[in-house]
Amino acid sequence: VQLVESGGGLVQPGGSLRLACAVSGFTLSDVFMTWYRQAPGRESERVAQISTTSRTMYTDSVKGRFTISRDNGRNTLYLQMNSLKTEDTAMYYCHAPRYPNARGQGTQVIVSS
Repeated sequence: VQLVESGGGLVQPGGSLRLACAVSGFTLSDVFMTWYRQAPGRESERVAQISTTSRTMYTDSVKGRFTISRDNGRNTLYLQMNSLKTEDTAMYYCHAPRYPNARGQGTQVIVSS
């Protein structure tokens, strides 16, 4: 099982980024998936999740701004992030709880003017 995140970068407040998580070793549509983030000095935080039936949930701080989705044909999970704030700065990771030991390298998001 492999998870490879990409799409992070430096963006100004109010800007947008789309993160991608390419998965291999399992079929994305069959697995509950999450995005979480880790900021320096702070606990990791699950920001979004998507079930096998495409039900989505978000932490309160990103509701209305972030959208989790997946492309089953590409076996890729996405996180569209709009109206970014400085407090969104963090390393972002995708995760499949079914495979707890599978960790990607993460992708860095920096929101700064």
